[in-house]
Amino acid sequence: MSVADRLAELGLTLPAVAAPVAAYVPAVVTGGYVYTAGQLPFVDGALPVTGKVGQSVDVDTATTQARVAALNALAAVESVAGSLDRVARVVKVTVFVASDPTFTGQPGVANGASNLVGDVFGDAGVHARSAVGVAVLPLDAPVEVELVVELTD
Repeated sequence: MSVADRLAELGLTLPAVAAPVAAYVPAVVTGGYVYTAGQLPFVDGALPVTGKVGQSVDVDTATTQARVAALNALAAVESVAGSLDRVARVVKVTVFVASDPTFTGQPGVANGASNLVGDVFGDAGVHARSAVGVAVLPLDAPVEVELVVELTD
């Protein structure tokens, strides 16, 4: 089954690649790998939720936003790889969570991104991961997701 078919089966559509908010590109290919820039959970060019997790953003909302940001990261991968069918495996997922100083549930929020890539790629979506709490993210986004994927030839 193609990745596009799998996305359709999951009821997902890759969005257009989000325009960079500063001086960078959404993704770069080097060697056999794609590295994405941090992707925010934009929907139709806007952030539907802003704020700190554990303060104005609840865990369930943040987890959903991590899933959206991961979908945006997949769009960035496709933009430079030509097709998500070229993904041999997802190597690393990094999830940054804008956190209230007392919030310690970053791994649970990061599961939104991890579960998405697992749902889309199956065994090839099993990855290493970092879930990092930070004071603030660009545009007051609650989460930001980066991917590293290995490509087939």
